[in-house]
Amino acid sequence: MLSRTLRWLILAMVSALPAAAQSIDDGPMRPKKTLSLSVLYAHDSWDEYWEGTLKRTNGNIGTLTTQSVTMAAEYSVTDRLGVVAAVPYIWTHASQGVLHDISGFQDLALGARFRLLSPAPGRYGAFSAFIGGVAAIPTSDYTPDFYPLSIGTAGRRAAGHLTLDFRSNSAWFANASASYMWCSNVKLNRSSYYTDGQLYLTNEVVMPNVVNYALNAGVDLGNWRIPVSLVQQRTLGGGDIRRQDMPFVSNRMDFVKLGGGLMYELPKNVSISVGAAHVLTGRNVGQSTTFTSGLVYALHL
Repeated sequence: MLSRTLRWLILAMVSALPAAAQSIDDGPMRPKKTLSLSVLYAHDSWDEYWEGTLKRTNGNIGTLTTQSVTMAAEYSVTDRLGVVAAVPYIWTHASQGVLHDISGFQDLALGARFRLLSPAPGRYGAFSAFIGGVAAIPTSDYTPDFYPLSIGTAGRRAAGHLTLDFRSNSAWFANASASYMWCSNVKLNRSSYYTDGQLYLTNEVVMPNVVNYALNAGVDLGNWRIPVSLVQQRTLGGGDIRRQDMPFVSNRMDFVKLGGGLMYELPKNVSISVGAAHVLTGRNVGQSTTFTSGLVYALHL
């Protein structure tokens, strides 16, 4: 089935938020010496957002649409260790107002995952544990100072990831994941800025770190796989959007998102997937709906 590690890094890096949702579906690793190549398309849009805790619309934005195409490659070094690289091309558009579109390659993500524990199946199923790490660096000089149109934070990031996974002897599965993301400072193209009630006479912005939690469950039905997920992102610092002002790169951006998907394995090592997710609650983020579709080809070397 579609690689769990690959989907983790695609989801984490394709988001236009400064720190995006982590994996919601880590699971069994591919066999040793398997190379997986994938393309993922995502369409995200919202016309309401939270200005701090106040939910509102904005006639200068209308509907904000973010689209992306992510290219990724994963290689299973051993049956317990996998490495992956992913880079998205993103473009944003506001349906109203005078804000211009932004597009370009965002950040290159490089990561690895290691299976700590994978015992033989017991009476009810098999329990596994994984740790992982991912680092991301900007691939272009895009601006982080034009939210909500900016395609990213333009800063370096590194995250540690832990997943506990259970596969039943029947068709169902469940897992829980947590990650902590360290975010480097970001430099703006101006000598001062105002945020969180304070004026800063510098072009360097201190970025808050981010934690993510996820619960995932579903069924495996042969070539079909149907997951449902609940993801929470919490920003460890940052201020709120000021009334009638644009978002700022270091704003607190929290959300709870519910999602689901459908994955199918075709002949000749090809997998396809579709998915959807919706933000239930948030702070300084849009109440967005995201649709995704993906294609993966696995080559056994």
